[in-house]
Amino acid sequence: MPEIYLSAGAIDARVRELGAEIRTRGGDGTLVLTGVLKGAAIFFADLARALPGPSEFAFLRARSYEGTESTGEVQVEFSGPEALGGRDVVLVDTILDTGHTMKAVREVVDTLGARSVTTCVLLDKPSRREVDVAADLVGFEVPDLFLVGYGLDHDGRYRGLRDLAVL
Repeated sequence: MPEIYLSAGAIDARVRELGAEIRTRGGDGTLVLTGVLKGAAIFFADLARALPGPSEFAFLRARSYEGTESTGEVQVEFSGPEALGGRDVVLVDTILDTGHTMKAVREVVDTLGARSVTTCVLLDKPSRREVDVAADLVGFEVPDLFLVGYGLDHDGRYRGLRDLAVL
């Protein structure tokens, strides 16, 4: 069993704070929460429940990892409201690592015509950044560790852990 890095309680408390911060930034209107699958599924669901006010859901599927290494190439598929034009979008991912995925999914959302885009990640690993990109809202800044749990996996394993753990 991997060693716990962040407990489920600490994660839950920070997710509730992020929900309040997103609503403060986004006003009272309907926000389109857009989750990056598969990794963000658990964070996305918890964040959606912590977000007061109206929201709609959309999803992007992005793939760039093989084992513990990023390939540097991101494949993106979009599933959500066909027209994001003029909408306020919150792009949700569990981790900002090399930056390749965030850059690619942000480009897709921008291409779909969003009025505003706020990026929110649970984890930021700036020491691994290869692309000049930053998240607007960050739950925790973490060192260069391979973390699993709370949606993050290693070859399909550990996604369901409630805590974040070091592999």
